[in-house]
Amino acid sequence: MATIIAPSILSADFAHLADEIKKVTDAGAEYIHIDVMDGTFVPNITLGSPVVKCLRKFSDAVFDVHLMTEHPETQIKSFADAGADIITFHAEAARHAHRVIQQIHECGCKAGVAINPGTSLSMVEELIEDVEMVLIMTVNPGYGGQKFIESMLGKIHMLYHMIEEMETECDIEVDGGINAETSVLVREAGANVLVAGSAIYGAEDVAAAIKAIRGTEISHHH
Repeated sequence: MATIIAPSILSADFAHLADEIKKVTDAGAEYIHIDVMDGTFVPNITLGSPVVKCLRKFSDAVFDVHLMTEHPETQIKSFADAGADIITFHAEAARHAHRVIQQIHECGCKAGVAINPGTSLSMVEELIEDVEMVLIMTVNPGYGGQKFIESMLGKIHMLYHMIEEMETECDIEVDGGINAETSVLVREAGANVLVAGSAIYGAEDVAAAIKAIRGTEISHHH
């Protein structure tokens, strides 16, 4: 599977979001990863659907909306209406995950389910065949610029094999501490959608940073 790069606007300049999105899409990024934080599920508060709606007018990129919120079921429709293409919710925040997935699909979006570093893959095993993407957090969500948690590589690898055994199609997204070095490890483990924040937005040459994260090595998934 081709590697997809999803720059996280959590690391962008919030005063100039439209320009910051254009900068990374012009540099070759396919997705824009939009971190929605509610101050309850995670410590920070970032942005809501009105902001996404405004940004939609300025970009044709795939809007990859990551709901780090309690009660994701209350947020689906507003983000879908605002122009989200993919909506990912946290397994830890959903009482009725299947229903949330159905809601996302009914709104015409692709569905993703995310798990934090301390959450077992068993939380998503029953959902893999219903979602288009599983997001493995490689840091504890809430802040940008955190260090990659290496022990998550085994989890990515296990998920890759789970998907293979089910003979289904499902993207594996990783988010947290992804840069030119760690991207090699997660791609080898089986991830194909890579979220990167500070490694892209903090780079002098954004296109070169994206290229470095995308990498050219052939991954083998041993």
